[in-house]
Amino acid sequence: MTDSGGSARLRVDDFDYELPDDAIAQAPVEPRDSSRLLVLERRRSSSGIPALAHGTFGELGQWLRPGDLLVVNDSRVMPARLRGRRATGGSVELLVLRPLGDARGRWEALVRPSRKVGVGETISIGGNASVEVGERVADGTRAVRFDGDAHAVMAAVGEMPLPPYIHDRSAPAERYQTVYAEPPGSAAAPTAGLHFTPELLDQLAANGVGRASVTLHVGLDTFRPLEGEFVDEHHIHREWFEVPATTRDAIASTRGSGGRVVAVGTTAVRVLETAARQDAASGWTDLYITPPHRFAQVDALITNFHLPRSSLLLLVTAFVQAGMGADVSVVGARDVLLAAYREALVTGYRFFSFGDAMLIV
Repeated sequence: MTDSGGSARLRVDDFDYELPDDAIAQAPVEPRDSSRLLVLERRRSSSGIPALAHGTFGELGQWLRPGDLLVVNDSRVMPARLRGRRATGGSVELLVLRPLGDARGRWEALVRPSRKVGVGETISIGGNASVEVGERVADGTRAVRFDGDAHAVMAAVGEMPLPPYIHDRSAPAERYQTVYAEPPGSAAAPTAGLHFTPELLDQLAANGVGRASVTLHVGLDTFRPLEGEFVDEHHIHREWFEVPATTRDAIASTRGSGGRVVAVGTTAVRVLETAARQDAASGWTDLYITPPHRFAQVDALITNFHLPRSSLLLLVTAFVQAGMGADVSVVGARDVLLAAYREALVTGYRFFSFGDAMLIV
């Protein structure tokens, strides 16, 4: 499902930018909240240009107010990368994505090399477990069936599914989890939340900033670039979401008292906007947010720096545009965001999953 507000077709090439390899963070900083924070205030100054400010993530409270509400995605990343062997001795790698919900208890997975693995073939995993590979599901994924509990197998022999642009695999597995992660189900981390420490959350709470959780199990599209020449040719895979009643109540209370709903990450944005559109507390979402978009639930956004030509860059562009006024075009909002990205590059910010953060207010 795409939301582009009925605008003229946008080209994927218009959401590209130059990124040197050395700007891609290969390892997380310690402590988590010592990462840098670039603050973009969408409301235009007297010069007509939105203001930028620099700080560290541990200083986040300077830009939040008592009565604001952080909404975080509490999904836990599964150790979803499995290495196995065919009966012929050939190696196979699986990236487990989500349960298919069928009567056979199968999961959707990326299988490499998929073409060499036949339907019904059994792959040995870790010596004591096996996976039966089934038919193609969609866009190159396969149905797979574990010979035991899938979560138990992944916990025993699985690896964290770090993105392909991270070549340093030395960070502890828990460093690719948020400190508030609970239900397992993601194939990638909701990375905007990686900057929080328990101490920072306690400090914000003491200053009157609330916190509520939603769940969105991050799936395949985190690994997929935009397809085609035009933005509207891309399709988002379905992902499971849930908004607890306590979170719905907290949002209503925050809005009613004049506070801001601060989404921690693009996944939290997609949950909140889906719930508002569907009037649903749980279900599947394939909401693809492109500019222009009228945001129903989100007043501010904490996010990392995103890949060129990605659906996440489009979502953030839409959010920038929404806060700048009706007279600002998609191109104008994109230019503001990419100017902020250039400022981040010039001043040494680190990009992508283990990189630094932005706060957009």
